[in-house]
Amino acid sequence: MQQKGLAMKIKAGIQWTLGVALAAAAASGAWAQDKVVNVYNWAEYTAPDTIPGFERETGIKVRYDVYDNNDTLQAKLLTGKSGYDVVVPSTHYASRQIQGGLYQKLDKSKIPNWSNLDPDIMALVATIDPGNEHVIPWGYGTNGLGYNVTKVKQIMGENADLASWDMLFKPENAAKLKECGISMLDEAAQVFPAVLKYLGKDPNSDNADDYKAALDLLKQIRPYIRQFSSSGYIDELAVGDLCMVYGFSGDVMISRKRAQDAKKSYEVNYFIPKGGAPAWFDVMAIPKDAPHVDEAHAFINYIETPKVHAAITNTMFYPNANKAAREFVVKDVAENPMIYPPPDVAKTLYVIKAQPMNIQRLQTRMWAELKSGR
Repeated sequence: MQQKGLAMKIKAGIQWTLGVALAAAAASGAWAQDKVVNVYNWAEYTAPDTIPGFERETGIKVRYDVYDNNDTLQAKLLTGKSGYDVVVPSTHYASRQIQGGLYQKLDKSKIPNWSNLDPDIMALVATIDPGNEHVIPWGYGTNGLGYNVTKVKQIMGENADLASWDMLFKPENAAKLKECGISMLDEAAQVFPAVLKYLGKDPNSDNADDYKAALDLLKQIRPYIRQFSSSGYIDELAVGDLCMVYGFSGDVMISRKRAQDAKKSYEVNYFIPKGGAPAWFDVMAIPKDAPHVDEAHAFINYIETPKVHAAITNTMFYPNANKAAREFVVKDVAENPMIYPPPDVAKTLYVIKAQPMNIQRLQTRMWAELKSGR
């Protein structure tokens, strides 16, 4: 009986040990599964080591998807349960999304690198996110004109004013550049403010008649626009398939660098047109239903590491709001006036703001009409 009792105790002990081991393994597996962060960001918006560096430092796996316009991101957010933990909307969309309750408040105690942020830039961001509670900048820039400078000057003459909106918005100029290729950003909210300003109107107008005037101008140049694209133009401009783009500052500078690296015979460059140009911020936010909130905070905090964020700026040519990162930004980037506009240019810039729903719907209808060529 003693031996039988001992055997039963041993058996029970083994079963208990196995049970604990299996429970631990299950818990470990669940923990391992949770060590992931799902990021949805703009294309061409990281340095080579941004994602690998985060994974090495934190042990958190990154699932990284990209989009090329704010409408694509917003559609996913509005359907709910997007599965993303960190997204990067532009401020004129983020303000509406914050008001709509699509984002949760950031836990700043989990973002110690918050202290690196430039208070002046954060004050600007606070105009769309009071108290800086929901979003934190990834990068910022301007919308302007990018060229294959060599080809455009061959067509328009050596004295062509490339820093003028007339190059795009005057039909006679656009007509001359049709054959070498014109590309325009594929987002109404990025295009209409520039046209309104060119027409002498409020770039953030809420007057429907102003938008009708802007659409009339855009229709005049529509026959000469080859494509509407918010990211593909980067490579096309670099390889010579386009000669003028209305695009994002950093994207055109990427094209410039790629053309230089490929030792192309032509010059690619970006210009902030005189008379004012749109400025914007792209900001990190955590969706309300994000499945990995702690990992999302860890990712945001890592991006705000000074050397990490400087590397992104050095690669993508977009300034960042990380004041401590500036000492690590390479001189050619930090001193480029098209990337970091000097005060006399900066004062002509205007921030694209969120529009009321009736104007958003009007823009959407007009944009579809413009693109269809009707």
